[in-house]
Amino acid sequence: MQLNFKKIKFVFLTAFCTIVLMSFAKNLGKDKDPLHKRTFNITLREIKEGGSNKKGIPSEITFKNGTLYCDFLYEKFEKKFLKYRINKDSIYTDSTDTEVRYLEVEATVTDETNETITIAFNTVEWDIEGTIKVTKNDKPKKAFDFVGREKGGKPPKEKKKKPATDAIEEKKE
Repeated sequence: MQLNFKKIKFVFLTAFCTIVLMSFAKNLGKDKDPLHKRTFNITLREIKEGGSNKKGIPSEITFKNGTLYCDFLYEKFEKKFLKYRINKDSIYTDSTDTEVRYLEVEATVTDETNETITIAFNTVEWDIEGTIKVTKNDKPKKAFDFVGREKGGKPPKEKKKKPATDAIEEKKE
C-alpha cells in the first residue's frame, strides 16, 4: 500500500511540473505589445464649430506596458496614464512591396467627476493620427485631432551595395 502511494504522488508531481513548464513556455512565445516603448511627437488642434484652430499644440505620446502617457492630457486634464486597447492589428503589403503594420487603438478613462476622455487613433508604421474627445456627464466638452510621427523619424532605407569596380575591370581584361 505504501508503494502505490509513492507512485501516485510521483505521477501527480510530474504532471504538475509539466503543466507549469508548459504554461511558462506558452507565455514566452507571446508577442510583445507593438506600441511598447514607442514615443510619438504629435501636434494637436482643437476642433471647434467653425473648424479647427490654425495653431497646433505640440505634445508627445509615450507607450509603456499597455498604458499611454500624453504631456498635453496631463497638463490640461490631469490624466497621467491611460490604459489602451488595440482593436485591430494587421500587416499588409503596400505599392512598393513593403510590409506595413497598421494598428487601430482606443483608450478611455472616466474620473470621479464623470469627465470622460476618449482617445482613438491609428498608426501606420511610424505615423500616427487620431482624435481626443472630452465629455462631461455625456455632453461634449472639447475635441482635438492630432497627427504625428515616431520620435527619431522614418528609419533610413538600406542602400544597395554597388559591385566593386576593380572586379569588373579584371573580368574585362
